[in-house]
Amino acid sequence: MMSKSKDKWGFSTRSIHIGNTPDKEEGSVSPPIHLTSTFKQDGVGKNRGHDYSRVSNPTRARLEANLATLDGAKHAICYSTGMAATTALFQLFDAGDHILISRNTYGGTYRMSMNVLKRQGITFDWIDTRDPENIAKHIRPNTKLVHVETPTNPLLELCDLEGAAAVCKAAGVFLSVDNSFMSPYGQRPLELGADVVMQSSTKSLSGHSDVLGGVLTTNNDDLDERLRFLLKATGGVPSPFDNWILLRSTKTLGLRYQKSSDNAVELANFLDTLGLPRVLYPGLKSHPQHALAQQQRTPDGSVIYGNMISIDVGSTEARDRFLEKLEVFTLAESLGGVESLCCVPYDMTHAAVPVKSKLEMGITESLIRLSIGIEDVADLKADLQNALSK
Repeated sequence: MMSKSKDKWGFSTRSIHIGNTPDKEEGSVSPPIHLTSTFKQDGVGKNRGHDYSRVSNPTRARLEANLATLDGAKHAICYSTGMAATTALFQLFDAGDHILISRNTYGGTYRMSMNVLKRQGITFDWIDTRDPENIAKHIRPNTKLVHVETPTNPLLELCDLEGAAAVCKAAGVFLSVDNSFMSPYGQRPLELGADVVMQSSTKSLSGHSDVLGGVLTTNNDDLDERLRFLLKATGGVPSPFDNWILLRSTKTLGLRYQKSSDNAVELANFLDTLGLPRVLYPGLKSHPQHALAQQQRTPDGSVIYGNMISIDVGSTEARDRFLEKLEVFTLAESLGGVESLCCVPYDMTHAAVPVKSKLEMGITESLIRLSIGIEDVADLKADLQNALSK
């Protein structure tokens, strides 16, 4: 538990110092990695806080303290990947239970839900979560969880989290939010009424495309206890080294996310002048939920729109020409890194989603998702302009 004085620290001060106290024995400013699978016990049932690294590890405990404070949470539970975190969350529920999910959420969530947990008796519906009233219409007596992405991947649709939280609370249903796109620097869903926040820490939390990880945060003591039991029982834990890499990375989260978001605003406004069939970005006035995007705020209260843009170039021929001409952007899955990436969701991140569903949502073969990095924005603009030229 943090002292009262540390509770008042700003976001970047906490991201640097919480979980990163200098080593007491040797004084190293960067605390050591506990690369061990097991721990010496002083007697039967007498340990010094840890007994086996699948259950707990000092490096993981430091990372969990760090991520909890950034999300404004009492608890953080870390996993080996974002999908391990989402799977653990859904495994809280039993055969016969029902889960509602945002319709254009990450394709891996669709694959796990429909090809794994559905076989175990949990039922799922994929709905438009932009309007809380639509969520209310789809809640059944056996609905246990509403899981939303906001902004969604890849269409950047937003959910009114305060409205959704009110609907879920009235129905006695948990609300979870995949906040991988915004990170805790850009949005803290627990403050808006969510019960659980999931993040792929592979993305902006890490920010260097060099580690896999996932995290669930919550203020609910019972959920924390149940999730930790599941983690112990199923074993989807991150390695101590991965935990240490993430602790290094969150120190610069505020700087990285602000810069990449500032770049995204400039690039989205530039792309919006080129006459493309679609430019999707919550920071554009043309975005149908631009006003709602004002709830996405930095820890100091400033509005922030995120570092993800999606564009539709109109045809697969234009798409392929665009991808071939890029020099700064890299064609690759994932997002949130310091380097700018692009992908084609139809064939890449959302390959597991049925074609009919993709097209109904607007995930076309010519839709390109851009993850904006922290390069010089002039170079990114020139790269996009050249790739889009005929």
